[in-house]
Amino acid sequence: MTASLLVRGYEVVIGFETHAQLSTQSKIFSGASTAFGAEPNTQACAVDLALPGSLPVMNRGAVERAIRFGLAVGATIAPMSIFARKNYFYPDLPKGYQISQYETPVVQGGAVGFFVDGEPMKVNLTRAHLEEDAGKSIHEGLGSNDRLGHAVSGIDLNRAGTPLLEIVTEPDLRSSRQAVEYARALHTLVVWLGICDGNMQEGSFRCDANVSVRRPGQPYGTRREIKNLNSFRHLTQAIDYEVQWQIEQIEDGHEIRQATVLFDPDSGETRMMRTKEDAHDYRYFPDPDLPPLLIGPEWIERVKADMPELPGALAARFQSEHGLPAYDAAMMTTSRAIAAFYQAAVEACGQPKLVANWLMGELSRRLNAEDRGIETSPVSPTQLAALIGRIVDGTISNNAARQVFEVLWSGAAQEVDAVIEAQGLKQMNDTGALDAIIDTVLAANQKSVDEFRAGKEKAFNALVGQVMKASKGKANPAQVNDRLKSRLGG
Repeated sequence: MTASLLVRGYEVVIGFETHAQLSTQSKIFSGASTAFGAEPNTQACAVDLALPGSLPVMNRGAVERAIRFGLAVGATIAPMSIFARKNYFYPDLPKGYQISQYETPVVQGGAVGFFVDGEPMKVNLTRAHLEEDAGKSIHEGLGSNDRLGHAVSGIDLNRAGTPLLEIVTEPDLRSSRQAVEYARALHTLVVWLGICDGNMQEGSFRCDANVSVRRPGQPYGTRREIKNLNSFRHLTQAIDYEVQWQIEQIEDGHEIRQATVLFDPDSGETRMMRTKEDAHDYRYFPDPDLPPLLIGPEWIERVKADMPELPGALAARFQSEHGLPAYDAAMMTTSRAIAAFYQAAVEACGQPKLVANWLMGELSRRLNAEDRGIETSPVSPTQLAALIGRIVDGTISNNAARQVFEVLWSGAAQEVDAVIEAQGLKQMNDTGALDAIIDTVLAANQKSVDEFRAGKEKAFNALVGQVMKASKGKANPAQVNDRLKSRLGG
């Protein structure tokens, strides 16, 4: 911990619980569909509805996705894990309990690495366990469905029984920034592995943040759990508000009570939903309808053989083979689509660092501004490679390259060379013509010449600017510097 992470003299302590909806076509204990968007209560079968006599059957695909995650984070895959009944009573929980794992989860330990401001960090995982999702309560507005003007609530059980992997961290995070970067890294990983589609708007990737504050060196404070954060922006806002609220409560002499809270994005505030239950409140006990889950070494090896190259391994390869800095390599592996784009562009132009710079810079800026993924980029890897090639061979300057990029982004042209020609963006590489311009500039700016010879470096930059202006931006900046210094005897 560093002093810069303290908030008003308090240390922030954050632990995470993330529910990743697994990408199986059927539910964890039944054959009902997990497809999103169906009419309410059309994808809930007898098992999901907890009808008498219905029995759960474990979904093999859900187990394999849990194994895949465990291998990716360096965790222990339990050779035997137990399913338990977590008892609580909500209208959207048909059985009156949730089938989950408690004492013996399928994935134990592990860690997730990420970067904050270019510095590597790691969060240790406590566990990742399989469980079923609950249904969904739908609250209609006043008068919408009731002729008497009453508020109406309904229950949609389509989601009941959807397989979840709940991923729990140690309380290792110390700021909202760290929390968001961890969540992004975890999101990247589960999507990369193909175990979750990561759609936060549809609830496929939901984050719960356990937040507390304490004076440095003191025991952990009482935590409050912020439930169901479904965007990285809301995650930042919710944690920052909760931290300030807890500090103000403590400073005013109030005691923090353990609770579950919700974040209201309209007000930017958290509000208490209920006092927080402890494990004993749920009365966990082994589910008598499900035998222990046995995972042998041969099953683990089969899953391992089918796994893609992991982001960390690919980033390490980009460092060793392409000479990328660690941070750049991590950015090139934030998704499989970005990694594929980067590799295709590098293969076409042989300039890994420049490709990374453009991906992290201009391309990223435009994608973010239009809220689109790299899969829909109007500029292809081949076009970006051709553009970088024309920078490297001196045909265009960096400024001209950005102009070409804008044209390519608009979709108005397909060929880089055609855009350069049409826009008249070729650099002046004729040394005779350049020398003539330099001579004219030197003759017209004798004061700057004298100041440079007197040791003022700013005067040289002013002369460079005058040459570039006289050439209408077409002079090669490197050549301008070299020829100008030669003329000045510098």
